[in-house]
Amino acid sequence: MSVIAPQPGILDIELYVGGSSTVDGVAEVVKLSSNENPLGTSDVVKQAHSKTGHNLHRYPSTDHAGLRAAIADVHKLDADRIICGVGSDEVLQFVTQAYAGVGDEIVYPEHGFSMYPILAKMVGAKPVAVPERERTVDVDAILKACTKKTKIVFIANPGNPTGTMIGSNEVARLADGLPKGCILVHDGAYTEYVEGFDGGASLVEARDNMVMTRTFSKIYGLGGLRVGWGYASKEIIDVLNRVRQPFNLSTIQLDVAEAAVRDQEWVEKCRAENTRMRAWLAEALAELGVPSDTSTTNFILARFADQAEAEACDDYLKTEGLIVRRVAGYGLPHCLRITVGDEPACRRVAHTIGNFKAEYRGGGK
Repeated sequence: MSVIAPQPGILDIELYVGGSSTVDGVAEVVKLSSNENPLGTSDVVKQAHSKTGHNLHRYPSTDHAGLRAAIADVHKLDADRIICGVGSDEVLQFVTQAYAGVGDEIVYPEHGFSMYPILAKMVGAKPVAVPERERTVDVDAILKACTKKTKIVFIANPGNPTGTMIGSNEVARLADGLPKGCILVHDGAYTEYVEGFDGGASLVEARDNMVMTRTFSKIYGLGGLRVGWGYASKEIIDVLNRVRQPFNLSTIQLDVAEAAVRDQEWVEKCRAENTRMRAWLAEALAELGVPSDTSTTNFILARFADQAEAEACDDYLKTEGLIVRRVAGYGLPHCLRITVGDEPACRRVAHTIGNFKAEYRGGGK
């Protein structure tokens, strides 16, 4: 019997593990492990979702013209340079499929999004992790790591799971210093949480070696629908559309995302509330001896003394129905990533970690 073998690199892929949503033996839980918007979606979006349900027998558009036009209108971009995908993850996959393959290298920061090495292995490329500087992207280290084989550099900015970010001048220096033929992908899933930040759009406008990605899964509260988009030169977008399936987004995804992007009043409300509670939670945890870097996202990367304390705290939180995210797989075993929830959730987290620290210091570890 013949052996049917997958392409090189496929069996090296470790399956992606999402944030937990249940705790054995605990009925009522607060999920703070997937960086979801605790405020959910606006009434405008809910109405759009209800309305579009009447047209489920119709195929969606293949060019996503309505959604691209809305994105372009809101963000003052060129609709012809926008591509939409099933979450920004699919856009990242389009770039990888189109521009990297066996024998190539894909470079990313050591604490970068775990999909980056998965995407590299998917096409048979070599994933190259580069050290960060105090949990922040190190442009010089990335440039030093690049070779003639480097085809793509991924950076999440703001970063996940670090929550840190680098400025536009540093991103520009990175893009301009890359080897010829290499693309910089600026992954901006958390862009909207930074007041006045364009997610790298202005840099993309001025360069032909950059791709910017965004998502509706975070501040827009549409994680359950999976819609994202990318922005690049017309030449790159033309290439990406050749590997995109024509009906990759459903009518519901397109219509609801269009309503969401036009409701910027909701975005501003969610950003303001997140900023308020993020600052409160970071300060409350710091007073308990749990520091974190200044976050520019909707989560905090809480640092503990060591892996044992972080895991013990996670176990303690679970007993109280609070689910956060361990990030040992990101090279941060002494940390817990905690989504900024609503005010009651944030207060519960701080109170529970306070109780844990008291018991842990008191010999209850």
